Amino acid sequence: MTALLKAEELLLFVLTVYLFGRLGYDWWVYLVLLLVPDLSMLAYAGGARLGAIIYNIVHLRALAIGLYLVGAWAGAPGVQLAGLVLLGHSTLDRLFGFGLKYPDDFQHTHLGMLRGRGG
Repeated sequence: MTALLKAEELLLFVLTVYLFGRLGYDWWVYLVLLLVPDLSMLAYAGGARLGAIIYNIVHLRALAIGLYLVGAWAGAPGVQLAGLVLLGHSTLDRLFGFGLKYPDDFQHTHLGMLRGRGG
């Protein structure tokens, strides 16, 4: 990934931190919840295809943005929080080189293979 793309991911993450700060939750909530989307990896217990589908849905930024916007429209800060957590997490994943999964192998992502990264 080029430095420009990494900078874009970093700025997008900073945006999620800023928007989170406007929701009024304690900061530790965001830090703890940032790890929750990786629970989607448990779907790999049902096979690589199912695992990739569930993992990718949870890490889809369009879903995250949609949740945030629906929460903002409905005045539901919990839904906004869910959207920001998903967006922040998937943005950090991409910043560190982890991408959406192909159904053949957990290590095979849209950003390349994870082997060689210790992944």
